[in-house]
Amino acid sequence: MSLQRATAQEAIARLGEFDAVIDARSQCEFADDHLPGAVNWPSLNDDERRLVGTEYKQRSPFEARKRGAALVARNIAQHLEARVMGLPRSWRPLIYCWRGGQRSGALATVLDQVGFGVQVLDGGYRAFRRAVLAELETLPSGLRWQVVCGRTGSAKSRLLQALAAEGAQVLDLEALACHRGSVLGPLPGQPQPSQKAFETQVWQALRGFDPARAVFAEGESRTIGRLRVPERLLEQLRAAPCLQVQMPLAARVAFLLEDYAHFVADIGSFCERLQALRELRGAAVVERWQALARAGDVAAVVAELLLEHYDPVYDRSMHRNFAGLAQARTVELVDGSPAAVAAAARAIASTHV
Repeated sequence: MSLQRATAQEAIARLGEFDAVIDARSQCEFADDHLPGAVNWPSLNDDERRLVGTEYKQRSPFEARKRGAALVARNIAQHLEARVMGLPRSWRPLIYCWRGGQRSGALATVLDQVGFGVQVLDGGYRAFRRAVLAELETLPSGLRWQVVCGRTGSAKSRLLQALAAEGAQVLDLEALACHRGSVLGPLPGQPQPSQKAFETQVWQALRGFDPARAVFAEGESRTIGRLRVPERLLEQLRAAPCLQVQMPLAARVAFLLEDYAHFVADIGSFCERLQALRELRGAAVVERWQALARAGDVAAVVAELLLEHYDPVYDRSMHRNFAGLAQARTVELVDGSPAAVAAAARAIASTHV
């Protein structure tokens, strides 16, 4: 049998048709980013890849290829025994590595000789990555954006979740980035993805939206934690119509104490995060906040953080960057309770199709 090859565009268009998408790269390469739905069958694991690469550079390409071939053959045999024996002849996988070359080719050749209908991604992950970046330049401009704005603690993320529950199209960038977009933003136990993986998730979400319907997203800064929002997407969000969420200060403080309960439960971690504000707010102010927090008055610290830091910074940034904010429709929330947020989401969804 002869191996079939698919371009990145063909593979993307047919991703749902394959019975499996197999990434033959090492574990670290796979963790950095991969095709949606892919599983990792390393032809060389991380240590083996380093070993072969070192031998290639320091000793001889020929000797490195011999060692690599033995390792790849052993790993493919293990994949066959562990994963393939129960599969039917009709099983159709797409296989790729970094450039669609030796690692994916070796695995694909064996599976092809068994009798499976194998396709290899021509150009490998590198070609897929180029296709993702190209589409991130064009997809955002084809969608009808509605940007949800509002000061820190006004339950914007919960409103997006409630809109999604109402059947609205939602791009939750903070959820994809595993970060809430502020000094206190890191999520406990959830490291941020790599920049490549974040962009792949954004691309996948954008491809799934219906251009005829509104897409809701939060008004974000250029970065979320350490991740950059794709430039064309940021441009579209900043030019889009806005919804301005408003909530009383006391309700915002109560909401943040609930939403950031992990900091309330770990004052040491909370005080450590406040250290990041020393340069902006001054050492004396930050030390006073830390002392209040250690004394148990976290609510007072949160209120001052909002009034003295987050609100002024947010207001300046939003009015400077979001053209639609001056004409934004106001969404009033009495508090961040599920009932209040759900009612607001229903009202918004009913007027945006």
